[in-house]
Amino acid sequence: MVLLRDGFPERPALDMALSHALLLRVAERERPPATRLYEPGPTVAFSKLDSHAEGFAAACDAARSHGFEPVVRLGGGHAAAYGPGCLIWEEIVPHDSVLEGLHERYVRATGTLAAGLWGLGVPAVVGALEGEYCAGAHSLHAGHVKVAGLSQRVVKGAALTSSVVLVDAGPAIRSVLVDVYRALGIDWRPSTAGSLADVVPTPALEAVAAALAPGGGGPARIGDEDLRRASELEPRHRP
Repeated sequence: MVLLRDGFPERPALDMALSHALLLRVAERERPPATRLYEPGPTVAFSKLDSHAEGFAAACDAARSHGFEPVVRLGGGHAAAYGPGCLIWEEIVPHDSVLEGLHERYVRATGTLAAGLWGLGVPAVVGALEGEYCAGAHSLHAGHVKVAGLSQRVVKGAALTSSVVLVDAGPAIRSVLVDVYRALGIDWRPSTAGSLADVVPTPALEAVAAALAPGGGGPARIGDEDLRRASELEPRHRP
C-alpha cells in the first residue's frame, strides 16, 4: 500500500478524476494499491443520483455562489461539501468481485478513521445522526455533528473507499449545504453539519493526516500516466 499526498485544490474536478484514474489503474494492475490523503479546495461533490434531480442546476449555482466548485463524484449518496480545513482519505485496493466485500470495506474504513480520531482525543462514534446530510450508516459523528462520511465505488478489478474528514470548516460547510439541499428539495437538519472544531479542541490537519496514513515510509508521487488518465476523465466529473 503506497501513500499518495498530491492534490489539486484549485481544480476539484481534476482531484475527483485523479481518484477515478487511480481506481482504474489499480483495477488494470498497472499500479499498486494506494491510500490517498489530501486537503481539497472548496467543493460540493454531488452523486449521480443528485445529477438527475430537477433542482440540480440550481444546486450547482448555489454551490458556486458560496465559492464552492460543483463536481460529480464517484460514490453514491447525496451532496457533500468540503474544502480547506478538511481532509480527503481514500483507499484504493484490488478486488475481483463487484458484488462482494462492500460491508467489509466499510467496516475496515470506519475502524481506521475511528481509531485515528480517538488517538487524537476525538470521541468519534460510527453511525448516522438523525437528519444528517448525505446520510449513511457508516458516518462518524462527535457529539451532535457529523465529522466524517464514507462512500464507495467498485469497478471490475478494484474498489475505492472514500471519506471526508471535517477538521475545521463547519460554518462554511453548513452555509453552502443549506442552499444546496434547498435547491435539491431534500429535508435535513443543518445542525448536523460542522466539523471537529465545533465539538473538540481542533487537531492540526497534518496530525489527522499522520494518524490516518498507513505505515511503511513516506509518500510516493503521482505518475505521469496517472495524470494523463485523470485529465481525460476530468470532463466526466464536471456538471
